Amino acid sequence: MASVGLARVSGVARPLMRLVTMSRMPILQQLHLEEQLLRRTSDNWCIINDGTAPATIVMGVSGRVSELVNIQLVLRDKVPIVRRFSGGGTVIVDQGTVFVTFICNKNVVAGLQPFPRDIMSWSGQLYGKVFDRFGEFHLRENGKKPHRFLVPHEGVHTFAISFHRWGHCCPGRTLLSSAHGSTSNSFR
Repeated sequence: MASVGLARVSGVARPLMRLVTMSRMPILQQLHLEEQLLRRTSDNWCIINDGTAPATIVMGVSGRVSELVNIQLVLRDKVPIVRRFSGGGTVIVDQGTVFVTFICNKNVVAGLQPFPRDIMSWSGQLYGKVFDRFGEFHLRENGKKPHRFLVPHEGVHTFAISFHRWGHCCPGRTLLSSAHGSTSNSFR
């Protein structure tokens, strides 16, 4: 675990954000970690997980399996389904997914309101600075053709917003794995 930046509070240096990097952590374990950090710490966190296995369908707290998942295909191919503690869309994640999760106190970003669209706009600006050398970048709702295991839906961003803290996870496909087809054909 690494800390990013320091702030002086009462003469004591504290990290502005703690960074956790992982590779191939199963999504269920990652979700447990995120929930614990959101609920039991007051620190700000950035969690990066490069891929997960096995390929898994992740649903938001209020999603209905019968409305969002092609149950026959999921049962036939034995694809696990997990439900996260927060809202957000239903997504399939696998070894080609890179997760970036921010768990922050409400006041960590000056002027940022703890609402999904505001947080998504802020994170889109942040990612835009990271990816600007690759061309124009836009963080948007999922506009791709839906996955064969999923019924058409919108949204791949997940949010957990409480009175004093918020969390945002944006799972995204890596350009390299998508371009070279390393993701199993059964999950396209």
